[in-house]
Amino acid sequence: MMIMDRDVAIAAAEAGAAAVRSRYGAELARVEKTGGDFATAADLEAEQAILDVLRAVRPDDTVIGEESGRTGAERADRTWLVDPLCGTLNYAARMPLVAVNVALRTGTGIAVAASADPFAGELFWTDGGPAQVRRDGVDEPLTPSTESRLVDVNLDPPFPNGPAFQAARLLAHPEFGARFRPRVVSTTLAVAWVAAGRRAAYVTDGHLADSVHFASGIALCRAAGCVVTGLRGQPLHTGAGGLLVAADQDTHRTLLALIEEHFPG
Repeated sequence: MMIMDRDVAIAAAEAGAAAVRSRYGAELARVEKTGGDFATAADLEAEQAILDVLRAVRPDDTVIGEESGRTGAERADRTWLVDPLCGTLNYAARMPLVAVNVALRTGTGIAVAASADPFAGELFWTDGGPAQVRRDGVDEPLTPSTESRLVDVNLDPPFPNGPAFQAARLLAHPEFGARFRPRVVSTTLAVAWVAAGRRAAYVTDGHLADSVHFASGIALCRAAGCVVTGLRGQPLHTGAGGLLVAADQDTHRTLLALIEEHFPG
Protein backbone atom coordinates (compact mmCIF):
# COMPACT_ATOMS: atom_id res chain seq x y z
CA MET A 1 0.00 0.00 0.00
CA MET A 2 1.31 3.43 -0.96
CA ILE A 3 2.11 5.66 2.01
CA MET A 4 0.88 9.22 1.57
CA ASP A 5 3.41 12.06 1.71
CA ARG A 6 1.47 13.57 4.60
CA ASP A 7 1.95 10.44 6.67
CA VAL A 8 5.64 10.29 5.76
CA ALA A 9 6.16 13.87 6.96
CA ILE A 10 4.28 13.21 10.19
CA ALA A 11 6.16 9.98 10.89
CA ALA A 12 9.50 11.66 10.19
CA ALA A 13 8.74 14.62 12.45
CA GLU A 14 7.55 12.29 15.21
CA ALA A 15 10.75 10.24 14.93
CA GLY A 16 12.83 13.39 15.23
CA ALA A 17 10.78 14.59 18.20
CA ALA A 18 11.30 11.28 20.00
CA ALA A 19 15.07 11.61 19.57
CA VAL A 20 14.97 15.19 20.88
CA ARG A 21 13.00 14.15 23.98
CA SER A 22 15.30 11.24 24.71
CA ARG A 23 18.38 13.47 24.95
CA TYR A 24 16.83 16.39 26.83
CA GLY A 25 18.69 17.40 29.98
CA ALA A 26 21.78 15.33 29.19
CA GLU A 27 25.26 16.75 28.77
CA LEU A 28 25.68 16.99 25.01
CA ALA A 29 28.76 17.39 22.85
CA ARG A 30 28.64 20.45 20.59
CA VAL A 31 29.59 20.68 16.94
CA GLU A 32 30.70 24.23 16.18
CA LYS A 33 29.45 25.93 13.02
CA THR A 34 30.14 29.33 11.51
CA GLY A 35 29.14 32.61 13.14
CA GLY A 36 29.01 31.16 16.65
CA ASP A 37 26.24 28.73 15.77
CA PHE A 38 26.45 25.12 16.90
CA ALA A 39 24.69 21.77 16.80
CA THR A 40 24.46 19.17 19.54
CA ALA A 41 24.41 15.41 19.53
CA ALA A 42 20.62 15.69 19.83
CA ASP A 43 20.44 17.65 16.54
CA LEU A 44 22.47 14.97 14.80
CA GLU A 45 20.51 12.05 16.24
CA ALA A 46 17.16 13.67 15.49
CA GLU A 47 18.18 14.36 11.90
CA GLN A 48 19.35 10.77 11.47
CA ALA A 49 16.02 9.50 12.82
CA ILE A 50 14.18 11.67 10.30
CA LEU A 51 16.44 10.57 7.44
CA ASP A 52 15.89 6.92 8.36
CA VAL A 53 12.14 7.39 7.89
CA LEU A 54 12.51 9.29 4.62
CA ARG A 55 15.05 6.90 3.15
CA ALA A 56 12.91 3.86 4.03
CA VAL A 57 9.84 5.04 2.12
CA ARG A 58 11.09 7.76 -0.26
CA PRO A 59 14.58 6.56 -1.31
CA ASP A 60 14.49 8.43 -4.63
CA ASP A 61 13.80 11.87 -3.18
CA THR A 62 16.27 14.65 -2.47
CA VAL A 63 16.74 15.70 1.17
CA ILE A 64 18.21 18.97 2.43
CA GLY A 65 19.03 18.63 6.12
CA GLU A 66 20.16 21.34 8.50
CA GLU A 67 23.11 19.20 9.62
CA SER A 68 23.81 16.82 6.72
CA GLY A 69 23.16 19.14 3.78
CA ARG A 70 21.85 17.82 0.47
CA THR A 71 21.67 14.05 0.09
CA GLY A 72 19.89 11.56 -2.12
CA ALA A 73 18.95 11.79 -5.75
CA GLU A 74 19.24 15.14 -7.52
CA ARG A 75 15.53 15.68 -8.16
CA ALA A 76 14.09 19.11 -8.79
CA ASP A 77 10.50 17.96 -8.30
CA ARG A 78 10.66 16.37 -4.80
CA THR A 79 12.87 17.79 -2.06
CA TRP A 80 12.45 17.25 1.68
CA LEU A 81 13.49 20.16 3.92
CA VAL A 82 14.56 18.95 7.36
CA ASP A 83 15.30 20.98 10.49
CA PRO A 84 15.75 18.39 13.25
CA LEU A 85 15.89 20.79 16.20
CA CYS A 86 14.92 24.41 15.69
CA GLY A 87 15.92 26.15 18.88
CA THR A 88 19.23 24.44 19.62
CA LEU A 89 20.40 27.19 21.97
CA ASN A 90 17.14 26.90 23.94
CA TYR A 91 17.58 23.13 24.10
CA ALA A 92 21.21 23.31 25.19
CA ALA A 93 20.17 25.74 27.96
CA ARG A 94 17.49 23.22 29.03
CA MET A 95 14.59 25.33 27.85
CA PRO A 96 11.95 23.05 26.25
CA LEU A 97 11.06 25.46 23.43
CA VAL A 98 12.01 23.80 20.16
CA ALA A 99 10.47 22.50 16.94
CA VAL A 100 11.17 19.57 14.64
CA ASN A 101 10.36 20.63 11.08
CA VAL A 102 9.84 18.45 8.01
CA ALA A 103 8.46 19.76 4.71
CA LEU A 104 8.23 18.45 1.16
CA ARG A 105 8.74 20.87 -1.72
CA THR A 106 7.37 19.72 -5.04
CA GLY A 107 8.27 22.07 -7.86
CA THR A 108 8.15 25.55 -6.35
CA GLY A 109 5.61 24.95 -3.57
CA ILE A 110 5.39 23.11 -0.25
CA ALA A 111 3.10 20.10 -0.67
CA VAL A 112 3.15 18.80 2.91
CA ALA A 113 4.58 20.12 6.15
CA ALA A 114 4.88 18.97 9.74
CA SER A 115 6.19 20.84 12.77
CA ALA A 116 6.42 18.88 16.00
CA ASP A 117 6.65 20.21 19.55
CA PRO A 118 8.50 17.36 21.29
CA PHE A 119 7.57 18.48 24.80
CA ALA A 120 3.93 19.51 24.43
CA GLY A 121 3.19 16.33 22.46
CA GLU A 122 1.69 18.33 19.60
CA LEU A 123 2.28 17.98 15.89
CA PHE A 124 1.12 20.68 13.49
CA TRP A 125 0.64 19.54 9.89
CA THR A 126 -0.87 20.31 6.52
CA ASP A 127 -1.05 18.54 3.19
CA GLY A 128 -2.41 21.55 1.32
CA GLY A 129 -5.81 21.34 3.00
CA PRO A 130 -6.71 23.00 6.31
CA ALA A 131 -3.88 23.11 8.84
CA GLN A 132 -4.28 20.66 11.73
CA VAL A 133 -2.80 19.93 15.13
CA ARG A 134 -2.52 16.32 16.28
CA ARG A 135 -2.65 15.47 19.97
CA ASP A 136 -2.82 11.87 21.17
CA GLY A 137 -3.68 10.78 17.63
CA VAL A 138 -6.61 13.18 17.27
CA ASP A 139 -6.54 15.99 14.67
CA GLU A 140 -8.15 19.39 15.16
CA PRO A 141 -8.17 22.34 12.72
CA LEU A 142 -6.00 25.36 13.47
CA THR A 143 -7.73 28.71 13.80
CA PRO A 144 -5.66 31.92 13.77
CA SER A 145 -6.57 34.56 16.36
CA THR A 146 -5.27 37.94 17.53
CA GLU A 147 -6.77 37.55 21.00
CA SER A 148 -3.42 36.99 22.74
CA ARG A 149 -1.93 40.22 21.25
CA LEU A 150 1.43 38.42 21.37
CA VAL A 151 3.83 39.08 18.51
CA ASP A 152 6.95 36.94 18.25
CA VAL A 153 9.96 38.76 16.83
CA ASN A 154 13.07 36.90 15.75
CA LEU A 155 16.18 38.68 17.06
CA ASP A 156 18.67 36.08 15.81
CA PRO A 157 20.95 36.88 12.85
CA PRO A 158 21.42 37.17 9.94
CA PHE A 159 20.01 40.65 9.32
CA PRO A 160 20.28 41.30 5.57
CA ASN A 161 18.13 44.44 5.83
CA GLY A 162 20.28 46.00 8.53
CA PRO A 163 21.07 48.60 9.54
CA ALA A 164 17.83 50.05 8.11
CA PHE A 165 15.61 47.39 9.67
CA GLN A 166 16.45 46.23 13.16
CA ALA A 167 13.84 44.01 14.74
CA ALA A 168 14.81 45.07 18.25
CA ARG A 169 13.81 48.67 17.43
CA LEU A 170 10.35 47.48 16.47
CA LEU A 171 9.77 46.35 20.05
CA ALA A 172 10.52 49.85 21.38
CA HIS A 173 8.00 51.63 19.13
CA PRO A 174 5.23 53.22 21.23
CA GLU A 175 2.49 51.98 18.91
CA PHE A 176 3.83 48.44 19.10
CA GLY A 177 3.60 48.61 22.89
CA ALA A 178 0.10 50.05 22.70
CA ARG A 179 -1.21 47.29 20.43
CA PHE A 180 0.89 44.21 21.11
CA ARG A 181 3.04 42.35 23.60
CA PRO A 182 6.42 41.10 22.39
CA ARG A 183 7.74 37.58 22.70
CA VAL A 184 11.11 36.21 21.63
CA VAL A 185 11.21 32.41 21.86
CA SER A 186 13.97 31.87 19.26
CA THR A 187 12.41 28.89 17.55
CA THR A 188 10.13 28.60 14.53
CA LEU A 189 7.64 26.79 16.73
CA ALA A 190 6.32 30.34 17.16
CA VAL A 191 5.44 30.49 13.46
CA ALA A 192 3.19 27.46 13.89
CA TRP A 193 1.69 29.20 16.91
CA VAL A 194 0.40 31.99 14.66
CA ALA A 195 -1.53 29.38 12.69
CA ALA A 196 -2.76 27.91 15.98
CA GLY A 197 -4.03 31.23 17.36
CA ARG A 198 -1.41 31.45 20.12
CA ARG A 199 0.43 34.35 18.52
CA ALA A 200 -1.10 37.33 16.72
CA ALA A 201 1.91 37.63 14.41
CA TYR A 202 5.54 36.74 13.74
CA VAL A 203 8.28 38.97 12.28
CA THR A 204 11.75 38.07 11.06
CA ASP A 205 14.41 39.39 8.72
CA GLY A 206 16.34 37.04 6.43
CA HIS A 207 16.23 35.29 3.08
CA LEU A 208 13.97 32.30 3.70
CA ALA A 209 13.48 30.59 0.33
CA ASP A 210 13.95 26.83 0.79
CA SER A 211 14.69 27.46 4.47
CA VAL A 212 14.66 24.23 6.47
CA HIS A 213 13.75 26.37 9.50
CA PHE A 214 10.77 28.25 8.08
CA ALA A 215 9.25 26.14 5.28
CA SER A 216 6.96 24.15 7.57
CA GLY A 217 5.71 27.10 9.61
CA ILE A 218 5.02 29.20 6.52
CA ALA A 219 3.04 26.34 4.93
CA LEU A 220 1.02 25.91 8.13
CA CYS A 221 0.19 29.61 8.30
CA ARG A 222 -0.88 29.71 4.67
CA ALA A 223 -3.08 26.65 5.11
CA ALA A 224 -4.66 28.17 8.22
CA GLY A 225 -5.57 31.36 6.35
CA CYS A 226 -3.04 33.75 7.91
CA VAL A 227 -1.74 36.79 6.02
CA VAL A 228 1.75 35.78 4.85
CA THR A 229 4.11 38.20 3.09
CA GLY A 230 7.67 39.36 2.99
CA LEU A 231 8.95 41.88 5.50
CA ARG A 232 7.67 44.87 3.50
CA GLY A 233 4.37 43.33 2.43
CA GLN A 234 5.74 42.00 -0.86
CA PRO A 235 5.25 38.43 -2.14
CA LEU A 236 7.23 36.01 -0.04
CA HIS A 237 10.85 35.35 -1.02
CA THR A 238 11.09 38.47 -3.17
CA GLY A 239 12.49 41.95 -2.70
CA ALA A 240 13.65 42.65 0.84
CA GLY A 241 12.95 39.07 1.91
CA GLY A 242 12.03 38.42 5.52
CA LEU A 243 8.68 37.26 6.84
CA LEU A 244 5.63 39.02 8.24
CA VAL A 245 2.83 36.61 9.08
CA ALA A 246 -0.28 37.76 10.92
CA ALA A 247 -3.54 36.24 12.07
CA ASP A 248 -5.60 38.89 10.28
CA GLN A 249 -5.34 41.79 7.84
CA ASP A 250 -5.61 44.52 10.47
CA THR A 251 -2.69 43.16 12.47
CA HIS A 252 -0.68 42.75 9.29
CA ARG A 253 -1.38 46.35 8.21
CA THR A 254 -0.40 47.73 11.61
CA LEU A 255 2.89 45.86 11.78
CA LEU A 256 3.69 46.62 8.14
CA ALA A 257 3.30 50.35 8.81
CA LEU A 258 5.65 50.13 11.80
CA ILE A 259 8.21 48.18 9.79
CA GLU A 260 8.04 50.64 6.88
CA GLU A 261 9.19 53.43 9.21
CA HIS A 262 12.60 51.71 9.31
CA PHE A 263 13.18 52.02 5.59
CA PRO A 264 14.16 55.23 3.80
CA GLY A 265 11.48 56.67 1.53
